[in-house]
Amino acid sequence: MNFRQVHLDFHTSEKIPGIGSRFSKAQFQKALKTGHVNSITVFSKCHHGWAYHPSQANEIHPGLDFDLLGAQIEAAHEIGVKTPVYLSAGFDEKMALRHPEWLVVGKDGGKLVPPDFTSPGYHLFCFNSPYLDYLLAQIEEVVEHYDADGIFLDIVGVRQCHCQYCTRTLLEEGKNPLDDKSVLELGERVYANYTKKVRETIDRIKPGLPVFHNGGHIQRGRRDLAFMDSHLELESLPTGGWGYDHFPLSARYVQQLGMDYLGMTGKFHGTWGEFGGFKHPNALRYEVSLAAANGAKSSIGDQMHPQGEMDMATYQLIGAAYQELQEKEEWLDNVKPVADIALFSCQAYSCFMDKTQQEINPYSDPGAVRMFLEGKYLYDVVDGESNFDHYKIVILPDCERINPALKEKLDAFLQKGGKILASGKSGLYADKDAFAFDFGAEYLRESPYSPCYFRPDFEMEGLFRTAYVLYGQAEMVSLACGASLGRQEVPYFNRTAEHFCSHQHAPDSGEAAGPGMTEGKDGVYIGWEVFSEYARHGALIAKRMVQHALDLLLGEGKTLETSLGAQGVATLMEQEGRFVNHLLYAVPVKRGGGVEVIEDITPVHDVAVRLRLPKTIKRVYLAPQRTEIPFTQKDGAVEFKVEEICCHQMVVLEY
Repeated sequence: MNFRQVHLDFHTSEKIPGIGSRFSKAQFQKALKTGHVNSITVFSKCHHGWAYHPSQANEIHPGLDFDLLGAQIEAAHEIGVKTPVYLSAGFDEKMALRHPEWLVVGKDGGKLVPPDFTSPGYHLFCFNSPYLDYLLAQIEEVVEHYDADGIFLDIVGVRQCHCQYCTRTLLEEGKNPLDDKSVLELGERVYANYTKKVRETIDRIKPGLPVFHNGGHIQRGRRDLAFMDSHLELESLPTGGWGYDHFPLSARYVQQLGMDYLGMTGKFHGTWGEFGGFKHPNALRYEVSLAAANGAKSSIGDQMHPQGEMDMATYQLIGAAYQELQEKEEWLDNVKPVADIALFSCQAYSCFMDKTQQEINPYSDPGAVRMFLEGKYLYDVVDGESNFDHYKIVILPDCERINPALKEKLDAFLQKGGKILASGKSGLYADKDAFAFDFGAEYLRESPYSPCYFRPDFEMEGLFRTAYVLYGQAEMVSLACGASLGRQEVPYFNRTAEHFCSHQHAPDSGEAAGPGMTEGKDGVYIGWEVFSEYARHGALIAKRMVQHALDLLLGEGKTLETSLGAQGVATLMEQEGRFVNHLLYAVPVKRGGGVEVIEDITPVHDVAVRLRLPKTIKRVYLAPQRTEIPFTQKDGAVEFKVEEICCHQMVVLEY
């Protein structure tokens, strides 16, 4: 899979004439060269349903009079650029108007999405309808007649559908079409059948041709869904609603699956379909570097003008990022991450407990990853199938109760010297309110007060010894054979019409309600949903509580320590014969209605790094500059200083 890809959208209304009228092989090639692009996803079929080539299985766009797809493939291949081919699978608005009976139907009878035909937008197709055969014929035609380097199928996933075909299937199977579990189980089978049929269709012509089914997100804990793809493309446009925390969370999960993966961002200020929208080159430089630091290749989204002319400003923008990436590729391929901590993803936990269950808490995973990034902890995001053995800490964030299978897995991890950090109701048995592990405490009940206060028994950088409010549900515990790391205190009263004080909650009464944070033989317990708390409120106390727990449990075993500030990102990858330490720094700021924007890249200087490594290091140098830098190594710890980081700096440690 190539490092420098462009995803070239081309969703074009039939109301627009002159499609491709300004396409030029030379201009297309010039854009790709300017952008340092070595792979570009080009369109066979768009969301409007039209083909961009002569077609027997579909209909060519009424405004197009030549083979645009073939011309793009020929132009790209001539200069050594690969061409995966895109087909809109879930949307086909042309056919939605002709065959509305093929659409996904919601439980209330609405056609999804949007619910009717009075608003602009696309409608979703059911793969349990005759539409599937229609789509497969289009895929077959492209694979047979074009030199595609892969197939990209969009707008797919497991659907809960109540169309006539799904309802009939359930009735024939003797199942209740109004039972949500049965409907979802059918949706799982329908999606699996679709991916199987696609694979069979392609393999009859070009066995092994790469295929990716895009649903906008790789669900943590659903390896079965991921393995239906040949590789993974992590759609994650920071300004398009995903934010800058989504990609590190997604990447640190998929990197363990043994598949090639890339990070997909966009050139847009906002999101897909934004003509005339551009982000600052520094933003793309950072996003591409963030992908590299997490072991991923890159894809940048663009949308071609209906007349087929490539926008050169876009490819100058892309080239600013991809020229740098091209110089770095030597140190980016075939790497594996180094991590101390395993975050047992809350989303993956939901799948582990019940494949059909919705994610219990959507805030816990992002809150945890934000803490790790800011605290410079090396982490992976894991699921119930992951091997925990090589981690030092497993984190159970906020809501993960323990069933027998998880208990057995974590007991084995503890026996090998690992530790657990749990918060909220995590660590309690699934079937009773008692801890499954020794956190030095006994669980009592939920606190009747909201919010409660935490008074730490430890020093915290930037904070002082006092009582700090935490807004989430507090859990009450008593101290058993462990140590208290701080106590819970309650307000004078809950806020009601009869009892209220000032603008928000009542102040701390000073009355102790038992430990708020404890340490036992198996690890540390925190009596609030601190990870969700940090995602929702961003209060420093939540992060400091977790950082103290992690530092306590890691002791001298923390692999990476650095003076790089909170907005920096640090990762460590191992490549054959060397480690590669990635250091990034940029500060997203919120503009407009909350869009995170990177404009300025402020260099940071004299960044100290300390790495505990199992190898004797022979040489340390900056990449791609190849400038050697001085280092010391003593008792397994390598120390060096980076004079300047301007967006992204790699430090290579050869052994």
